[in-house]
Order: sequence, then structure tokens, then C-alpha cells
Amino acid sequence: MSEPVIRAEALTKRYGTAVAVDRVDLSIEAGRVFGLLGPNGAGKTTTILMLLGLTEPTSGRARLAGFDPLRQPLEVKRRVGYMPDQVGFYDNLSGIANLSYTARLARIPAGEIDRRIATALARVGLVEAGRKAVRTYSRGMRQRLAIAEILMKQASVAILDEPTGGLDPQATREFLDLIRSLRHDGMTILLSSHLLDLVQSVCDEVALFNNGRIGLSGRVDQLLLEVLGGSHVIRLEAAGDGLDRTVARVPGVTRVTREANGLRIEAAGDLRPQIARAVVEAGGALTTIAAGHASLDEVYARYFEEARDAA
Repeated sequence: MSEPVIRAEALTKRYGTAVAVDRVDLSIEAGRVFGLLGPNGAGKTTTILMLLGLTEPTSGRARLAGFDPLRQPLEVKRRVGYMPDQVGFYDNLSGIANLSYTARLARIPAGEIDRRIATALARVGLVEAGRKAVRTYSRGMRQRLAIAEILMKQASVAILDEPTGGLDPQATREFLDLIRSLRHDGMTILLSSHLLDLVQSVCDEVALFNNGRIGLSGRVDQLLLEVLGGSHVIRLEAAGDGLDRTVARVPGVTRVTREANGLRIEAAGDLRPQIARAVVEAGGALTTIAAGHASLDEVYARYFEEARDAA
């Protein structure tokens, strides 16, 4: 079995008596999209900085692409592309000039620089904009230029910190499509975000952060099953007595809670026909029944709600 491309073992970061990251373990296989998800200030960015060797852990260790980021930083930089929350470029230079400068710093052979830049800009849709000063770019264009930089380096790993922050809905969809295309190419991607639902569709696995610790981790479908009991949420409006108990007895229903307008039902699948039949047979008058997919936001809320109750 090959070594994980990204590995963290008991990574911890303290600032005085404050613990920013508390014994975080990660193991990410090649070609996966892994999400560090959770609220702002939960420890995601600090974890990324330790993985990159940009801040030294108080304890624990990390390896990227088989190298120690603190002892072998140049080897890591050759293989890993990093897009921080606030993307920094020289505003007075064009996109092409910025990439050319980075290429020289990365010691890309001079004869390859122009070709790599052209290919990368075409991939992210910035061929024409590449000739313009970066100060004229929107935030979404800056984000795409940062991806072009990663592509130009031919990095095998991309680490993206809040990659959709500040983007409008259309730019966000385009950027998530770009991430999917990188995964299709076999690139390993680690991304952090506080927008759980937004990145749910692109992540193979996630770790949900809270107060510097990982509360939950695993494949998205596993977490939906383990925490919510299934992948569907069904909302029911109906008149009748004891319908919550009636619905709870339908096979495949894992949880029923009352809401202002009716019942919220968690289920292993789309059980609307079975639920509707049970309501009618119990003498209820069905008004509406609608189904949707469960979300990581709901997983996150439920997990920490249960943790508080247990405490």
C-alpha cells in the first residue's frame, strides 16, 4: 500500500496557553479531494500552514508527497501548489508577468515557461485577461490565476484555503467545476472552507473542525449515514393525531422531529410513497411532502448538538 500523499500525526499548535490546533490526524490518498470544513477560527488555516511548513508545530509531525515540510521545504514547494485565503499578486504586472516571475523562482526551465503559462491560462479561461494588469481582475479572476500558477508548476498536490470566499454564485460554480477538473486529472486537493454545503459536492472525504479538533471525518456518504441515519431529508405537512409516531414506524425512517409547519423526517432514501401511504392509512390528511438531500451543515449541527447534550 502506498504512503498517503498528505499525512499529519498529532499536529498541535499552541500560542501561549491558547491551543489553536489540538492533536490533528490526517491521512489523504493520492487523487482525492479532501475538505477541512468548519467555522472561521476553528483551526483549519493553522493546520494548513503547519502542513506546508510555514509555521512550526508545537508537537506532532507532517509529511507532504513523502517529504518533511520543515526539513525539506524546497522538495515540498516543487510538488505542492498553495492558494491562500487572500491571493497575493503584483497588481501592476499582468497575469502573464506574474506567472513568469513565479516560474523563474520555481526554476522552471526557461524554454518551458511560455508554453506552460499559455497552457495554464487556457485551462482557467484567462487567455485574454492574462495580458492585463492584475489590478483590473475581479476576485474570481485572481482565484483562477492562482490555479493557473499551480498548473504551471505541474504540482501534484493543491492546497486551497477558502477558495470560494467572496465569490458570487456564478463564479463559485465555475471555480468548483475547475476543482472537479483537477481531480479528474489525478491531482490531490486539500481545501478548507466554512461553507459546508457549497463544497460538499466536490469532496471525496471531509474532516469537520471545531475549536482546533476534528469532530468527525470520513467519506461524505458515510457521515450522512452515521450521523443522520441516511442521505435524505423529507418534510411533511399533514393534519392528524400522532403522525410523528406513525411516520417513525415506516422502515428506513431514522428520525422524526417536529417543525413549525409539520414534520422533518430523516431517512435512508426517498421514502415519500411509503410515508404518504402510512399517513393516509392512519387517517391523516396529507397537504405536502417534499424530499431533499441531507447536507454536511446538518451533519455538523447534529454532531455538536449531540456532543453538547452528552456533556
